[in-house]
Amino acid sequence: MSFASVITDWNVGHFFTHPWFWASFCAWMAAQMIKLLRSLVKTHTVDFEYLVATGGMPSAHSSMVTGLATSIGLTEGFGTPVAMLALGFAVVTMFDAATVRRAAGEQAKVLNLMLKELRELKFKPKHLKELLGHTRKEVFWGMALGACVAVLVCYCWR
Repeated sequence: MSFASVITDWNVGHFFTHPWFWASFCAWMAAQMIKLLRSLVKTHTVDFEYLVATGGMPSAHSSMVTGLATSIGLTEGFGTPVAMLALGFAVVTMFDAATVRRAAGEQAKVLNLMLKELRELKFKPKHLKELLGHTRKEVFWGMALGACVAVLVCYCWR
């Protein structure tokens, strides 16, 4: 059996014809737009970097994977194997965002303090990005946003 015989539809454009894509994409965009708007209110300047930034409130990763899992559950049934797979993917992603990536961000803070002291000795180290992971609150609100967006997309899709 060849690889080509396994694929039944070679039209990549069909990828965009399913609510699963749009629910996850719109949930991610909504989270990133909320970050941009929160920054705008706080700093009174528009910073488009928030459209691709990691970390912050709400978690775009959590929003996207929850949007995907919820839309699959709503269209295919929550008891189906593909919905269980999407749920597992979402849980692992959110756990990683709130633990592993958050710990890496905390370590970056400590290293940046050390690097600041080294700069005083005329050493020129690179500043590390500290906003990598999420608090549980950020993950929760990302999850809530993703579920709401998925319900809206699936409702409008029909």
